Amino acid sequence: MTKFSKVIVTAVQEGCSDVHITGGHPVVYRRNGQIQFDTSGRWTHGEIDGLVKKILTVRQLQTLKSRWSVDMAMTIRNIRIRVNIFNTTRGLSIAIRLLPGTVPTVEKLNLHPSLKQIAELRAGLVLICGATGSGKSTTIAAIVDEINRTRAAHIVTLEDPVEYRYVSRKSFIEQRELGAHMPSFEQGLVDVLREDPDVIVVGELREPEVMRLTLNAAESGHLVIATLHATHAEDALYRLCNSFPLEAQEEIRHQVASTLQWLVVQHLVIREDVGFRVPVLSILRGNQSVKGILRENKFPQIESAIQMGKNDGMFTTERYAREYLAKVGSFASPQDIFKPSAESSQEEVYHSPLVEGEPAGPRPVASPRKPEQARGGAYGSQGYLDFSAGMTGGGPDLRNGIGPEASRGRGQSTPPGGGNGERAISSLSRDGAFDHLYSQSIDDAEKGGSHLIIDETASIDELIAQISNFGRPKA
Repeated sequence: MTKFSKVIVTAVQEGCSDVHITGGHPVVYRRNGQIQFDTSGRWTHGEIDGLVKKILTVRQLQTLKSRWSVDMAMTIRNIRIRVNIFNTTRGLSIAIRLLPGTVPTVEKLNLHPSLKQIAELRAGLVLICGATGSGKSTTIAAIVDEINRTRAAHIVTLEDPVEYRYVSRKSFIEQRELGAHMPSFEQGLVDVLREDPDVIVVGELREPEVMRLTLNAAESGHLVIATLHATHAEDALYRLCNSFPLEAQEEIRHQVASTLQWLVVQHLVIREDVGFRVPVLSILRGNQSVKGILRENKFPQIESAIQMGKNDGMFTTERYAREYLAKVGSFASPQDIFKPSAESSQEEVYHSPLVEGEPAGPRPVASPRKPEQARGGAYGSQGYLDFSAGMTGGGPDLRNGIGPEASRGRGQSTPPGGGNGERAISSLSRDGAFDHLYSQSIDDAEKGGSHLIIDETASIDELIAQISNFGRPKA
């Protein structure tokens, strides 16, 4: 057994949820929410670097170098773990979250049995909320498992990273990981509507565009299950509806009102009588009262709606603890939930060579030159655009996002250095704005290939102005 696997096995045996390994420091375990030091287990910086090289793929190593952190999931000795590797003052540090050895069930997670009803839904939005480490993704896994075991459906998950490897039973399940199978959650949500899904699982709603696309998917007749970082139902709905510009918020509130089916907020609280943590839930259902509150922008009334919604299966955390947890006869222990299982490594991950060469995430802007080496106007230091001689195009191509083949098909060949020396922009990719910029005529540009430093925060109209002025004498 390797040093790393010993650490993981020890964590499972001790009922821990997390492990931290950093150079020259005792290994740190988190048990029942509390930090514990293992003074007998220290790792050198070289040992950590060697482990990182061993467990990361080439793609993941590239991400670590460019972003100084990387997320991944893996199976070791039939134990499934989620790993975050990040740079610190002590060098690389490894944060490990233990995952259940098998895809958990609602019963195994000590959750309220009513959550099984989510599996019966055919459309709408289900939000699982909570603080970091509260078990949101594990609860979603239990819901997906319930769907998988009870009905035929096509389930597509968009994750960062893939934590649980599902085996198709009654349902057909496909899983996509950020950086490995899709460049962004936005693109994944655009793609998934063309993939004939019945159920869509979104790892976490962080950015407004991801929220918007998620609501659109739920509104178009799919069951969408997602997580949101919030510790109260009111906070979750307020954040979801107010992450957008003021002029869009009313429309978003109506979308949420028309699609919301369930909102579950969970906290992990230690039970002294059993010696480990169990989930305490707040459950909101999208009944007519809740829909009216959302449409009328009366978020402070959410808590009272939960209190009055007992007959609809709603719970405040206080009533949940009093009326449900206090009556539960026994709870599944962490050792039962996280014990190793051969199911953790049942299906091998395959990377198609047809896409293996594509970089993870947004494609970098062309040209590796440093800013001081680039020629042209000084427009910031965010990136570069490559210009190639002999191609023509027009501003409308740039504005409309027409691809290079279409632009160049209409262009006319111009000898290098001849006439106005028109150029064609090769490509620019940037997450959250636009995918490609092509073909803009540049008057009085320099001969041969040259580079324009562009400001990545600029709007497309500002970029057009910058590109149009490229190569012109400065006033």
